[in-house]
Amino acid sequence: MTGRTALVTGAGRGIGREIALTLAREGVDIAVNYNSSESAARETAEQIEAMGRKAVLLPCDVADFKASGEMVQRAVESFGRLDILINNAGITRDNLLLRMTEEEFDAVLDTNLKGCFHLIRHVAKVMLKQRYGRIVNLSSISGVLGNAGQANYSASKAGIIGLTKSAARELASRNITVNAIAPGFIDTEMTKDLSDSVKESILAQIPMRRFGSTKDIAEAAKFLVSDYAAYITGQVIQINGGMAM
Repeated sequence: MTGRTALVTGAGRGIGREIALTLAREGVDIAVNYNSSESAARETAEQIEAMGRKAVLLPCDVADFKASGEMVQRAVESFGRLDILINNAGITRDNLLLRMTEEEFDAVLDTNLKGCFHLIRHVAKVMLKQRYGRIVNLSSISGVLGNAGQANYSASKAGIIGLTKSAARELASRNITVNAIAPGFIDTEMTKDLSDSVKESILAQIPMRRFGSTKDIAEAAKFLVSDYAAYITGQVIQINGGMAM
């Protein structure tokens, strides 16, 4: 994939960082998006540059439609083109349904689902002119199965699945693929905060009896944006150790 360019949202840490670094190892120049974690994003960019690839830091709240468009434009100006979009940015505001506030619900939908739409909307214009593009959206097992205490998060991630399939149908004729990855429980900062009893309860539901790694997700993303996956679009790849089949 040498010579390709990518925009990875939420690339400062966790899954986003791993995907950015994995693509950089394949020769891809990376636009590293972040919202609040500048130091972490800068560290990601430095690791990319250490591989001999170009990295550009792009601060932006993806929930902001106009700002998202400006970020895409800056990425195109930096690289001359934009081949790959990884929609990874996301937040949680967990609460039981009867206690969840409208603000908690809206905040998650605005970032996770609308943010994904914003980037696809802006990037699609660039990719249509190129007649080439690869888009991967990060959904979740919560969007497939639902999860107690995450009505907002589950709704946003389920929405991403529908958005992915609709976009795939609209863009396929121009050699643009759109797929989703739905991770299960992955070793990240988010899961590290879980209590031991909750972790044990989750592991009991996973046939492989372990959490996944960020590398598991990054390798799938690498495949989906490669030429090997040129005939795959509108699909949801579940990576969850068998928790959902």
